[in-house]
Amino acid sequence: MAGSKPAKTEAKEKKGKKEKIFHPESRKAEQLARVQLRKGKLSGQASNRSKKHSSQADVFGFFFHALPPEGVMSLQDLHSLIHDVWLSRHDAELEEERETRRKGRPKSTKEQKLEEVRLRETELYKSGMEVLDLTHEQNVALFRRWDQKEITYPQMLRFIRITSAAPETTTVSRPGQHPFLKEAKTSTAEDQEIDTDVAPPLLWHEPQRFSSTIMAMDGPL
Repeated sequence: MAGSKPAKTEAKEKKGKKEKIFHPESRKAEQLARVQLRKGKLSGQASNRSKKHSSQADVFGFFFHALPPEGVMSLQDLHSLIHDVWLSRHDAELEEERETRRKGRPKSTKEQKLEEVRLRETELYKSGMEVLDLTHEQNVALFRRWDQKEITYPQMLRFIRITSAAPETTTVSRPGQHPFLKEAKTSTAEDQEIDTDVAPPLLWHEPQRFSSTIMAMDGPL
């Protein structure tokens, strides 16, 4: 029966194993460099996705908690929410930064960033800001079901574009991919088609069909 290797022999073997060193211009070295580069890119992309995910969750969370106890918002209420609450959410923090800054001292990095955010969002609101449609009954009912975690769910809902330059008008930027919204849209289209086929609007008829009636009405009483 062969005995096991002495401990010293095993220690020597482990110590004798060295990390392989490849020539900088060898094919293996290039492969390792590409692997490391890809790892770095994937890590950066994951970090960016995480930041974007967090930012979107914060936006959706803001509108979720702004929902009225029941029913929907009017368009005027939605504009007030954007103008009076969303755009001014950093004002207290910004004012604190300004008060703590000594006279003649440059703005802090935090103050500059807060001002940039306020300016960027104000310009976006002026040119056209895309928001969840909180004036749409079915859309609001679906939004209330959100678990406040998974951001892909709100992204399936209906979005509109509103602007401070024309607060009375809205544009549907995304009609919504949720099955209930699609069903509602299909049902509405079918109802309109049925109504058109059964009873066309009066003004669709040619004026000649009413000429005799008009002449009788213009005649003597």
